[in-house]
Amino acid sequence: MFHLNVIITVTDPSDVPAVRELLIQQGEHSRKEPGCARFEVYHSTADPTKFILNEHWESQEAIDAHRKAYAYTNIYQPKVLPLVTREGHPSNLL
Repeated sequence: MFHLNVIITVTDPSDVPAVRELLIQQGEHSRKEPGCARFEVYHSTADPTKFILNEHWESQEAIDAHRKAYAYTNIYQPKVLPLVTREGHPSNLL
């Protein structure tokens, strides 16, 4: 199992509602992909410009396929990434 946590910060606070909706859509599509065991989107209550993606993938191949699938190529990459900064944290579950 591969775990990935991504911390997203919206650059312009006025873009938060749009990013929120896009991340909801991305999550809905990503959860349907083969090899996705978990894909959760969290919106910080301490800082409204921050979101956290918590992803669990069955294999590296599933992650690679995700990065070629609709949620990543049609929502995340072209619409979310231009509005945010991100920190990816591949992680081990303890």
